Amino acid sequence: MNDLTERGQLVLKAIVERHIQDGLPVGSKALTNASGLNYSPATIRSVMADLEARGLICSPHTSAGRVPTVGGYRLFVDSLITMRPIDSDTINSLRSGFSSDLTTNKLVASASRMLSEVSHQAGLVMLPRRDVESLRHVEFLSLSNNRVLAILVCNQQEVQNRVMHVGRQFAEHELQRAANYINQNYVGKPLTTIHAALITAMQSDQELIANQMQAAIDMASQVFTATEDADYVVAGESHLLAENVDSADMGRIKSLLHAFEQKKDILDLMSSCVDAPGTQIFIGNESGFDVLDDYSVVTTPYQMAGNAVGVLGVIGPTRMAYEKVVPLVDITAKLLSAALDKN
Repeated sequence: MNDLTERGQLVLKAIVERHIQDGLPVGSKALTNASGLNYSPATIRSVMADLEARGLICSPHTSAGRVPTVGGYRLFVDSLITMRPIDSDTINSLRSGFSSDLTTNKLVASASRMLSEVSHQAGLVMLPRRDVESLRHVEFLSLSNNRVLAILVCNQQEVQNRVMHVGRQFAEHELQRAANYINQNYVGKPLTTIHAALITAMQSDQELIANQMQAAIDMASQVFTATEDADYVVAGESHLLAENVDSADMGRIKSLLHAFEQKKDILDLMSSCVDAPGTQIFIGNESGFDVLDDYSVVTTPYQMAGNAVGVLGVIGPTRMAYEKVVPLVDITAKLLSAALDKN
């Protein structure tokens, strides 16, 4: 931007906005007729040649028209974009999906669905990190075939059921004593720390934990190593098909849908954004993942009790309407954070 003229900035802005609008290469004649630029076609062609030399626009084929490059989009997003305020109807529509009666997982699913519906992109919301889940209550029930059902109540009302395969059948009174011990000593502590605390207690507090409880407590501690890896909820994948119909595009979409299923790359990207301040925008290959080279990702962290615990965002084509999507992602993160605090 330091040496790009005001004329160059205006032409680049017009090219990006026109390409976002219709997805077609933009020629000098189209800019002259429709953009409101008060420049002659010859002047616009000269400016476009300069923008192309800078790597901000390129020609996709033999057409005289040009499309923005990743660098052009980046310059547009960082310096030229005009954000659009969100209308009250859209805000009310989003707010309606965040009832305080919903559990954490259902709030996350609702956020993903609502974000997809209003942005017309694929909406993703990462589930809260496990290190912020604290124990409220635990119960153990004996099942057949040497299995034990652990019922965990986390935070305020989130209920998780986990089945463990154990070495022997435990009596009901053994499981009850193990549950009582954990509820008396570890309520309010993060799930990720309870396992280590129980192991330490069994090694050092021999008088506190009777010998006959050792096996049951050891069994019970295993449930706190079974916390699921980070996960996310995705909605609106069909939006990715709206404007991509040729075989090459279908191949890229199939690769992205496969990445949604495998989750690792998408989760790595989202996890890296949890502690990043504000909204992050990854355009094309900026994400570092080949499967996202033809897409853009917009993310914003959401909070619980003032701490960033997850991230939400959208994935769509590089020519997404950033001026609409960025504010939508931001307000959705705020609404989800408020709902989680009420929850």
